[in-house]
Amino acid sequence: MTLARRAVAEGLGTGLLLTTVIGSGVMAAKLSGGNGALALLCNTLPTGAILVVLIQMFGPVSGAHFTPAVSVAFALRRELSWNATTLYVICQLIGAVLGVWLAHLMFELPVWQVSAHIRMGSGQWLAEGVATFGLILSIFGCLSCAPASVPYVVGLYITAAYWFTASTSFANPAVTIARALSDTFAGIAPGGVPGFIVSQMAGMLIGVGLAGWIWPQSSKT
Repeated sequence: MTLARRAVAEGLGTGLLLTTVIGSGVMAAKLSGGNGALALLCNTLPTGAILVVLIQMFGPVSGAHFTPAVSVAFALRRELSWNATTLYVICQLIGAVLGVWLAHLMFELPVWQVSAHIRMGSGQWLAEGVATFGLILSIFGCLSCAPASVPYVVGLYITAAYWFTASTSFANPAVTIARALSDTFAGIAPGGVPGFIVSQMAGMLIGVGLAGWIWPQSSKT
């Protein structure tokens, strides 16, 4: 695949992921009758499901990273060039924002929004580090032992992490930035974005280091 096709796949996949996250959050808020647990469940299941679909579709094209954390992780392992990583990240960020705007349009909401949903504090930041750390281990562990299982494992991991992390597992800098542009159920106030991204990248670095030690012969992608 040419780099252009791979980059477009990353942007498109990330966009569809964000459309699902935001759209299902809006629908959940509409239908849950104020029940926060039910709303979170209705947001969680579509997110986990679409990840399986998107990774199956775009995995053979670009590797289906859909997050700068994973792209940088592959670059650190010398399995993706830094030039490709830069283009991947740019496309992921653009796709994420466009995906949020598409969800707003579908639900006839203002396209341009800024979230007022406060997500800050040491527990939230630790949760994002843990969420991203676990995602990295899930990916590289499966690539080493059972590559075909990656779509299902990632989808299941994010589904679980929505519930066992205090932050509901963003685990993705592009997702974090884009969700700051949606004042809906899945949003995050801009003030919380830097802390989330720092924690995500820290979790990624630890995950890459540990994965390289546990699975030293991990498959190339």
